[in-house]
Amino acid sequence: MFIGRIADETLLPVEYEGSKDAHIAVLLDEKKRAPRFAMRLFSVKPGGHTPRHSHWWEHEIFVLEGSGELWINGEWYPLAKGSYGLVEPDEEHQFAASPDEEMRFLCLVPHQT
Repeated sequence: MFIGRIADETLLPVEYEGSKDAHIAVLLDEKKRAPRFAMRLFSVKPGGHTPRHSHWWEHEIFVLEGSGELWINGEWYPLAKGSYGLVEPDEEHQFAASPDEEMRFLCLVPHQT
């Protein structure tokens, strides 16, 4: 078992080309005894975004605060507090915060081993 608090986590910059004002904290992973999935917290500053990319694994997402958009395969989809969704494997995607407020969301992914 592991229990933590978001307030105790340190958000680090997302250091991938194409990222702007996006930060991440890994809340659960193998180091904290999660056997199959990782839970990550993203914070995207107003007007910021994650890099546009794709990969073999899925994402489950849940928006905790703020609003923005999710770009998937050439289309933008609105996100707001309480939104949740699935990014399927190999879908090109990007998360972007609205220009006037930070967006914070949880992202769950399988361990990439």
